[in-house]
Amino acid sequence: MKFKKTIIILIIIFIFISSPIVDANDTENNNLNIYSNAVILVDNTTGEVLYEKNSTQQLYPASTTKIITAIIALEKCDLNSIVTVSRSAVLSVPSGYSSAYLSEGEEISVIDLLQLLLVHSANDAGFVLAEYISGSTEEFANLMNEKAVEIGCKNTHFTNPSGIHNKDHYSTAYDLSLIARYCMKNHTFRDIVAMESCSINPTNKYGVRKYSNTNDLILQKSKYYLPDCIGIKTGFTSEAQNCLITCFSKDGLELIAIILGATYTENGESARATDAHTLYNYGYENYSLTSVASAGDVAYSLDVSNGSKDTKKLDLLFKEDIKILMKKNDILPDPKITFEKSISAPISQNSTIGTISYEINGVTYSSPLIASHDVKTSSLLLVILIVLLLIIVFLFIIRYINLSNRKKKKRRAKYRIRY
Repeated sequence: MKFKKTIIILIIIFIFISSPIVDANDTENNNLNIYSNAVILVDNTTGEVLYEKNSTQQLYPASTTKIITAIIALEKCDLNSIVTVSRSAVLSVPSGYSSAYLSEGEEISVIDLLQLLLVHSANDAGFVLAEYISGSTEEFANLMNEKAVEIGCKNTHFTNPSGIHNKDHYSTAYDLSLIARYCMKNHTFRDIVAMESCSINPTNKYGVRKYSNTNDLILQKSKYYLPDCIGIKTGFTSEAQNCLITCFSKDGLELIAIILGATYTENGESARATDAHTLYNYGYENYSLTSVASAGDVAYSLDVSNGSKDTKKLDLLFKEDIKILMKKNDILPDPKITFEKSISAPISQNSTIGTISYEINGVTYSSPLIASHDVKTSSLLLVILIVLLLIIVFLFIIRYINLSNRKKKKRRAKYRIRY
């Protein structure tokens, strides 16, 4: 009998030891089947991270580098300016790298160079822009690094404008998500990266040229096509493998995915495209953008104690729309309202009274609260204030008269004593 009990105890211990231990920090997204070395999925509006794998690991970004070159050009250049292609820019592209085959002395506009850079991934276009803006590749790289720090990158260093391999040219999925979010605020950038193809205007060397986008998610003829994909940039070197920065837009929710170090799946499919679809499905199946309030909606009502009878009842209105990124089964939290100062008349219509905020999953969403109408000071209160002021003035006069009379009496008393 004791022997049987011992056997049972040993079996229970064995089962317990062999059972996998679940980390309390693990979440459902850790079960995603991701092939790439590093990925991150973020909400474009708030930057909230929805999924990540090795997102702070320094890796080679290849041609995804070109997005920071593009945004610098967009911020510093007149898009219609004509740039002359130099010999050094043409020769900067090593053999085997993508090129638009620009010619020395060719005159081409900044906007056409940007389309070649972002749509066709032309490395020579990047070097032409770098020289035009900074005079040299080295000086432009300094500008790129300064911009990366300004955006908030902490583990990024660039040595050239196009992503040509260099051991000191690296970034992370997280840092690239910061750069991508920054770039997508620029309307011209957004328009270019969403193009399925681009046409380049005639130059002094060539006629019209047309190029297809290198992003399979945008190409309708591709088996990886995603209608909700609106950009952004591909990349490849033998050292970096396949890379991708992409943005999805659906039902008002924009998600940005960064994919680095991708090869192929066990079935020979593109791992970066497969991972992009996986992240897309995960994001939109598990998150939604919930509209909490629209500008002009009533958030709170109150009585202004010193307001006039007709205006004292005041509605506080949302000044801005509030849309919250929520997981499935999330419960909308109660709002927190704070006032800038004590509320008293007079109050002007649309003046800011306070702030309303919602905090969920560590992110705060807020809107100023504004007055729905003018609030005038109560006339009765004004009368009372005037009466009080008159009484104070009257008392002050009486006190002044009394003091004067006392001084006169003292002077008379002194006079009588002397004489």
